[in-house]
Amino acid sequence: MPAVVKCPTCAKDVVWAPENKFRPFCSERCKQIDLGAWASEKYVIEGKPADASPELPEDKDD
Repeated sequence: MPAVVKCPTCAKDVVWAPENKFRPFCSERCKQIDLGAWASEKYVIEGKPADASPELPEDKDD
């Protein structure tokens, strides 16, 4: 028997099964709402920011 979880967006019960292509969300709408929240930086993952441009070793002409 598949597990039942709560949709992270609207809290409806969702069957966790391969047939549910939106899991853990209940619908495409809830999935898009969550994606929009990440895109607008409503959610953040704490931690030290990554360096945008890693240092590359300099070429040395010998």
